[in-house]
Amino acid sequence: MEDQRKSVLSCIQPTGLMHLGNYFGAVQNWVKLQEEYRCFYGVVDYHAMTMPYDIKKLRNKTWDLTFDLVACGIKPESLFIQSLIPEHAELGWIFNCFCSYGQLTRMTQFKDKSRDSQLKSKDNFISAGLLDYPVLQTADILIYKADYVPVGKDQDQHLELTRDIAQRFNSSVGKEYFVLPEGLHTETPKIKSTADPSRKMSKSAGEKHYIGVFSEEQRIRKQIRSAVTDTGENTSGKMSEGVENLFQMIKASGKQLDSYNSLMQDFENGGLKYSDLKEVVADALVEMTNEFKEKRDAINENKRDLKYQIKQSSEEIRKVAQDTVKEVKDLVGLLNVKF
Repeated sequence: MEDQRKSVLSCIQPTGLMHLGNYFGAVQNWVKLQEEYRCFYGVVDYHAMTMPYDIKKLRNKTWDLTFDLVACGIKPESLFIQSLIPEHAELGWIFNCFCSYGQLTRMTQFKDKSRDSQLKSKDNFISAGLLDYPVLQTADILIYKADYVPVGKDQDQHLELTRDIAQRFNSSVGKEYFVLPEGLHTETPKIKSTADPSRKMSKSAGEKHYIGVFSEEQRIRKQIRSAVTDTGENTSGKMSEGVENLFQMIKASGKQLDSYNSLMQDFENGGLKYSDLKEVVADALVEMTNEFKEKRDAINENKRDLKYQIKQSSEEIRKVAQDTVKEVKDLVGLLNVKF
């Protein structure tokens, strides 16, 4: 029986270690969405090539992230690896012809990344892929005719481009072929750096600015103990960014919630001890991540079977992509291999 549920598409780049910002900001929500929607979750290794990267490590990073996602609760049958479905790139090329150069140069992320000297290669090389990747991202979404895309406010511009390309395509072929996907603005915690709570948690800022989902307990506790709380004397009674970030992590973890309520009461009464707060945060994160690490250890014992399973799920998901590309090629006047 065909799945009648609305569909959701979301993807993540294999750029290395998954940290708590990634988990709380996206993956945790993906796990919940699986119960209500037909979900397509992609590890997009083509996108990882748009910035300088280590060719020797990309394949391993792709598999490691895939295993991490399963350990965190993503169903293997919902997962695909982008490079195992070449139709993404084929549809991306077709969509290039329905997108203007001006639209791409106005994309905020391209302007930011192309100006960031730390992200450039040694010879100041900025790839055409960096400019063009929003079109491939459009293909990632529309190839599965996704109804919804979970997005943060900083990604609205990319979704709007997707909708623009879909509208231009529909107008050109004289048919409402693609449904215009909508953003799914679910509430997801915005986890900040424990070293600088004015900025989001990120690997690019250095080790002290992120906590890995699969980090050892000792490291988690050490980073939480050293977390910035108040940056100066706080006389306003308002919760500082650092303290708010610590409370946010407890709540997001779903652990130690009784202690969370008690500590919040202490704050409101003016009697909060930061050492007590940090201890509860560490306990909550260790409890949560230990569950993931146990699953990851089990995966490590039999990676071969899970690799086979992911290749099979990618092959099944590819059938959807193949049907879309065949129909698109018919609509735009291209030839298909099978007559």
